[in-house]
Amino acid sequence: MSMNLTPSGERMHISFFGCRNAGKSSLVNAFCSQKVSIVSDVLGTTTDPVGKSMELLPLGPVVITDTPGIDDEGALGNERIKRTREILRKTDIAILVVDGTKGKSASDEALISLFNERDLPYIIALNKADLSGKDISDNILTDDDYKSGLILNVSAANGFNIDLLKEITARLTLREQKENSIIGDIVTEGDTIILVVPIDKAAPKGRLILPQQQVIRDALDHGVMPLVSRDSELKKALSALSAPPSLVITDSQVFKTVSRIIPDDIPLTSFSILMARYKGNLTPSVNGVFAIDSLEDDDCILISEGCSHHRQCGDIGSVKLPALLKKYTGKNLNIRLSSGQEYPEDLSEFKLIIHCGACMLNPAEANFRYKKAEAAGVPITNYGIAISYMNGILKRCINMLPEFKNV
Repeated sequence: MSMNLTPSGERMHISFFGCRNAGKSSLVNAFCSQKVSIVSDVLGTTTDPVGKSMELLPLGPVVITDTPGIDDEGALGNERIKRTREILRKTDIAILVVDGTKGKSASDEALISLFNERDLPYIIALNKADLSGKDISDNILTDDDYKSGLILNVSAANGFNIDLLKEITARLTLREQKENSIIGDIVTEGDTIILVVPIDKAAPKGRLILPQQQVIRDALDHGVMPLVSRDSELKKALSALSAPPSLVITDSQVFKTVSRIIPDDIPLTSFSILMARYKGNLTPSVNGVFAIDSLEDDDCILISEGCSHHRQCGDIGSVKLPALLKKYTGKNLNIRLSSGQEYPEDLSEFKLIIHCGACMLNPAEANFRYKKAEAAGVPITNYGIAISYMNGILKRCINMLPEFKNV
């Protein structure tokens, strides 16, 4: 997948924070070597987060985000601060831009506390080194100096230490990156697998959804041969193979149909289960699914999706999953929906959260949502886990995964 086509959820997110007029936008432009943000001496010029997808060597594809000043004022300012905090949720590396002529403010210190609280790697960039009046020399760093919390004098105006800031950011980001594969540890080179992709009214016209694309690419990367079929042709696809497939991966919404077709001795799972594992949230999803059995009438359930799309007849999140929940529990449940960047600040009213596979969210954002649910004491699971559990096939759908081999 090319740099320009790499989805946001697969990129490292590097965000610039700080007070108004600390020079965040100028530093972002210098960092990206192009005009990303509007620059002005007027306080609060950046009114909304500005994101730029680019390639940062040696990292590859990243998202650079410029945020409004954390010290903005008034009702609109509070809304901008809220948006800035939302960006914090998906940030992998934070760069705190401080006006070097003034030093750190109370707002800057509050941001540092937030970084530490979230265990978020960060760099403090003391901007305006050209105006500070101090004797500034190039920083000479050893390998041990490349660590979170490093303070670096920079100047967006004359480019002082901008390349060094990039190098430090790249080193920190590389430490945070984890080599990960969706199916690499559950298949063997030369295997044949079947991917079941239903094409219905909710399917995007002319393309596959992201998890399906990613699994196909991951299979090819590992020398595995994927056979893609609709659920309506699954029997024919199965009989066309000279030997049984090593694995079948299905869209969650046709779990029941597929499980009846695929013999019990052939491993079966879903794209959303694999995506939850890929993002690091499979275990809490499995632990949370059992809360379905304790639901009562009028309980509030949050069904949350990481992407925004036009909901159609037969939509899995707003139609099929609520119907299955009500049929399985026999309860009159109060279903709430959220999508995209929407995620309730207060989760206390919910008895259960069912999240999508989070393919459009980067791991930082996905983990934030799970940790927020855990902090609120609300069980959280995901689409594939919930649907397989309510169809009585959860154990079958996870027991090929190393962490659940003996479950």
